[in-house]
Amino acid sequence: MIDWNEKQLTILNKGLHVMYLFTPMCGTCQVAKKMLNVVDELLPELDIYSINLNYYPEEAKELGIESVPCLLLFVDGKLKEKVYAFQSVGYLYDLLKQYNG
Repeated sequence: MIDWNEKQLTILNKGLHVMYLFTPMCGTCQVAKKMLNVVDELLPELDIYSINLNYYPEEAKELGIESVPCLLLFVDGKLKEKVYAFQSVGYLYDLLKQYNG
């Protein structure tokens, strides 16, 4: 996973863009991150950006983020899916694989 260190959130306009939104004190986020790390190892060609939402409150509001953890999937700059229930490694793998081709 790639830590997002930019001053603002930028959505790529081409291809698949995966953003994992979390807050450091969220226990469920820690579990979700471990699951995504496994998926990241299984899909090395896929870039998953890890974003601490505490630094982006305005963007969270604009994106309509209801809770964390949250996984945002953008295709060609358009939000295709917002995932709050991470369920399992298998579920996340299948979901990301379907978008990644």
